[in-house]
Amino acid sequence: MKYFLYNPLANNGIRPDFTDDMKVIEVIGLDYQKFFDELGEDDEVVMVGGDGTINYLVNACNTDTIKQKIWYKAAGTGNDFLHDIKGDPNEFVLLNDYLKNLPTVYVNGMEKKFINGIGYGIDGYCCEVADKIKEKTPNAKIDYTGIAIKGLLFHFKPRKAKVTIDGEEFEYKHVWIGASMKGKFYGGGMMIAPAQDRKEKGLTLVIYKTWSKIAALIVFPSIFKGEHIKHKKMIEIKKGTEIEVAFEKPCALQIDGETVLNVSSYKVKA
Repeated sequence: MKYFLYNPLANNGIRPDFTDDMKVIEVIGLDYQKFFDELGEDDEVVMVGGDGTINYLVNACNTDTIKQKIWYKAAGTGNDFLHDIKGDPNEFVLLNDYLKNLPTVYVNGMEKKFINGIGYGIDGYCCEVADKIKEKTPNAKIDYTGIAIKGLLFHFKPRKAKVTIDGEEFEYKHVWIGASMKGKFYGGGMMIAPAQDRKEKGLTLVIYKTWSKIAALIVFPSIFKGEHIKHKKMIEIKKGTEIEVAFEKPCALQIDGETVLNVSSYKVKA
């Protein structure tokens, strides 16, 4: 039997075209661990949704031990995971190998696995603003670029940051982004860590820093093509397996697109 697990909140609530012969189960309120425990080993599961759908799966059950084949059919708005593995949005992608040995983030007393990355700074701020827009207009099309531009120019203030990576400490001023990445992409197509390989154990830390709002604004669009790394004075890249980032003043953080408010620091372990 093949089961289609569908997230009705993905893709701005637009339902895919399921046929009558498909066994479709909405994931809201689903006990994932019980669901997989009760399946036969020959059963297969298709996850239909976006990055958030996969993130929910890996945090709702132990995906390291699942024996059934899990497929992914992209139906989200960002689909950064699919971009990273160069998947075809019209095809089914076998997920199992990508769901094992995932990194964990520890923030504000909670811990969560993630598939793409952690955004902290202006990227988290963008998700915070987008959430407020969605509260007022649930099906609104979010202009993340517009939110980022206004944030860079007016609303978001860069922070001093203290970073610890595999035991070594660093300090930075005027930090706009302190991202820790399992994959290359986040934020709906931003190639923040172009050299990151999700098949490796380590993570990539990206520090985006400058005192100049204008410089921050000019370079920001180049993140979509991964060309920001050419700006060596503004961008610092480090790799490690344990990373902690602390800002002098709290701000929002995003985990695979999910917003966490009022964060002073976070820690990730690969």
